[in-house]
Amino acid sequence: MEGIEVDLMMSFRDFIDKLRKEKKLVELKKPVSKHLELAGICAVLDEKPVYTEKIKENGGARVAANVFSTRDLVCEYLGCPSEQLIPKLVHAVNRPSKPKLIDEKKAPVLEVTESGVDLSKFPIPFHAEKDGGPYFASAIVIAQDKELGRNCSFHRMMVIGKDKVVMRILPRHLNEFIKRNGGELDVAFVVGAPINVLLAGATSVELGQDELEIANTLMSLETVRLPNGIEVPADAEFAFEGKITKEIVDEGPFIDLTETYDVVRKQPVMQVTRVHHRKNPIFHVLLPGALEHKILMGMPREPTIYNEVNKIAECKGVNITPGGCSWLHAVVSIKKKNEDDGIKAIEAAFKGHKSLKHVVIVDNDINIYDPSSVEWAIATRVQADKAVVIKKNEKGSSLDPSADPMTYATTKMGIDATRPLVVHGKNFTKASWMKVKPEEYL
Repeated sequence: MEGIEVDLMMSFRDFIDKLRKEKKLVELKKPVSKHLELAGICAVLDEKPVYTEKIKENGGARVAANVFSTRDLVCEYLGCPSEQLIPKLVHAVNRPSKPKLIDEKKAPVLEVTESGVDLSKFPIPFHAEKDGGPYFASAIVIAQDKELGRNCSFHRMMVIGKDKVVMRILPRHLNEFIKRNGGELDVAFVVGAPINVLLAGATSVELGQDELEIANTLMSLETVRLPNGIEVPADAEFAFEGKITKEIVDEGPFIDLTETYDVVRKQPVMQVTRVHHRKNPIFHVLLPGALEHKILMGMPREPTIYNEVNKIAECKGVNITPGGCSWLHAVVSIKKKNEDDGIKAIEAAFKGHKSLKHVVIVDNDINIYDPSSVEWAIATRVQADKAVVIKKNEKGSSLDPSADPMTYATTKMGIDATRPLVVHGKNFTKASWMKVKPEEYL
């Protein structure tokens, strides 16, 4: 992706201020409780950024929610048109660059340090009635390993005490770091991070690749080293230091991307040892299962699918669809040059996103963001006995309620909805009309 340049920095609060000035924020005028009420308001106003300084149980922090609930909002933050978003993400994954480490005296996130940890002081929401407790949902956990380097990843965390949370940790990179360090690990997590850090933290990369380097290519980033040795984004709103311990307790229930409740599991406890934050901080509330959750978790899988598909065919676009919970379904556009490109693209897409359950491959004349356009391609270009790939007993996603609850085994399906290169009989292209301006005739 030559020609894509690194952008200037913009902090989370810079973007909130920008939205306020442009009157794109819904500002709550009445006090609201962090117990159920805040989440209810965010759900009703899904797609609209929400801001309030009036949390009833507030210890001083402001709240912003639904901040990245549309692709347009993400593009506005990154300063790029919608059609350049995926190329920009692909470029960042393929060309990581080191962020600048700055002196702690210059880091906004270290403006205030609290050694006596009391998580009840912060507007950590209790989202829904069946939840196991208040949850951090927008937190990025940052860990360090002597050989493997740095890892950044999203982890939901349920508050179980004034200075304790229980984390949902999948058998991925952070889990490997913990095992390599004897079952305990010093970490930090940030809330109110800039969009480049959020997107990078949700991106699937190889073990040992530093997500903060992806974030820095996406948009310039400065880091600061905390007292426990972990580097965090210097302009985050909050940075929490802690240690993942060997203690295991119940985590959940919690609402997944699928908008259904996940099961309760035994998960590791983190002891939070110190809290840093900016003056007058803004707490980023992310509503589980809502649009912002889906955008931040699904969109970063699009460049990894793009990279794998592009190895076997010219990939023109990827859409992790909202109807597929922004996780289980994708539509991939290719410029077909060989008859089997569509079938090969199916296999590549599953490789690019291991949790993918169903994928549709289309030609680049199909609008991958328009379900009617995709359905038209399936209706007119697919013969199921030739164009459908069924993959039985595959490793699926823990988020899929229909997968095996113990092994997550699932059956995956790919549909090659591309037209044949050699046409015998009817045409596969939509007819076009003369372009006119209706207002000139009315």
